[in-house]
Amino acid sequence: MRLPIVVLIVVITYCLMLVAPAWSQSSSAGTQEAATASGAGMGAAAGACTVLYLPFKAAFAIGGGIVGGLAYVFSGFNEQTAKSVWIPTMYGTWYITPEHLSGDRPVRFLGVAAESEGMPTTPAATN
Repeated sequence: MRLPIVVLIVVITYCLMLVAPAWSQSSSAGTQEAATASGAGMGAAAGACTVLYLPFKAAFAIGGGIVGGLAYVFSGFNEQTAKSVWIPTMYGTWYITPEHLSGDRPVRFLGVAAESEGMPTTPAATN
């Protein structure tokens, strides 16, 4: 019976820590007050979404780490094989921000490698 109460307290505390900086901003104009209230609402929504999203992303990344490690061993210690599992599972969006909610930044559950990673800087010459 104690565990659900402790989990609830931790979640509420976590959400309050995310929203508190938005509430602490002072405003000098009425339009700025509306913007602050809107920002606080977006911050609270982003915090709530992160609380729901993060456990799934963490479980997916942990599973990808394990599967990637097994792929590394069973492929004869081929790092590229492991990275083909690790990068999509471990990279990507880990927490939701107000920019994600407003559509200014995409939420990427699956990660993508840096474009320069593993790519030659100049095309290979063919003879």
